[in-house]
Amino acid sequence: MVRGRRRLRVTEKQVLTYSIVLNELCSNNVAEYQALIVGLQMASEMGIIEIEVYGDSKLIINQLLNIYEVKKEDLVPFFRQASHLLKVFESVTLNHIPRKENRIADALANLATTLALSEGETTNIPVCNRWVLPSLDISDHEDSNAITIATNNKEDWRTPLIEYLKHGKLPDDARHKTEVRRRSSRFILYKDTLYRRSFEGTYQRCLSGEKFSKP
Repeated sequence: MVRGRRRLRVTEKQVLTYSIVLNELCSNNVAEYQALIVGLQMASEMGIIEIEVYGDSKLIINQLLNIYEVKKEDLVPFFRQASHLLKVFESVTLNHIPRKENRIADALANLATTLALSEGETTNIPVCNRWVLPSLDISDHEDSNAITIATNNKEDWRTPLIEYLKHGKLPDDARHKTEVRRRSSRFILYKDTLYRRSFEGTYQRCLSGEKFSKP
């Protein structure tokens, strides 16, 4: 569960119900990471600045806290993407809640009660059918298959994003710094190649001159 606060003050507690359906078989840890990544992406796009993450996977929480090393190769890209997304927020708290104590010691137990519906009451739960990090081990595409957006910038537009995703380095200019942090939530760096997440949830390889190659 991901809980956050926006700059806009709200007067009452809100619970957003959201379901994600993975379209490929995967391990429980991969599924946990993907659910977390979707929650973080949604929070970032909503303008949330402070976030609290509650999870019952001790492995994942401790990996994100850098207590545990990520040893399984299939978890590495998910760990990197989740770690990057966490850096977008001004304040982050990661909490592990043991599954056996979920019903008793869950810090968000009170929030869960707000999901209880009265008899005859209904609610809509958006369902997202997707795979958060699709296979990106693909060969280079021809430029003829790329989507191009004209730009006059001399500097490669990818450089600031790559510097931030790879080294955590931000531009000195305050406005540019904020822009890079905001935009970065829609990008991932995989095998030194920059990819942008589309609105459909797919990833497009970023080329020079604001080009995006469809995988």
